Amino acid sequence: MAKNVLGADLQDCSHEPLTGFFRDGCCHTGADDVGLHLVCAEMTEEFLAFSKHVGNDLSTPHPEWGFPGLRPGNRWCLCALRWREALEAGVAPRVVLESTHISTLEFIDLEDLEKHAVDS
Repeated sequence: MAKNVLGADLQDCSHEPLTGFFRDGCCHTGADDVGLHLVCAEMTEEFLAFSKHVGNDLSTPHPEWGFPGLRPGNRWCLCALRWREALEAGVAPRVVLESTHISTLEFIDLEDLEKHAVDS
């Protein structure tokens, strides 16, 4: 089983809406996941606006892809580099550490993730 950034078993991120590169609710990855959807994040208005501004509109539904559109409070597996970009812009969403893949640590310091952790 995959590990999370705390070294324990990776927990599910969200089943409603259904997230993950493999749309199985979990932020694990594989060879085809070039975006590295590793960070389980809780959406905010600020982050959704930022993401749309930089070219990744996560709030508009796309039923043809089975994508409901995200709202504040939804949890979603974000690309690690997008989360880091949002951090640098001051709009990083909160992170569910237990559901964030350990490979995230190749791109983001654990300290930065912990500062943005959702209270468990």
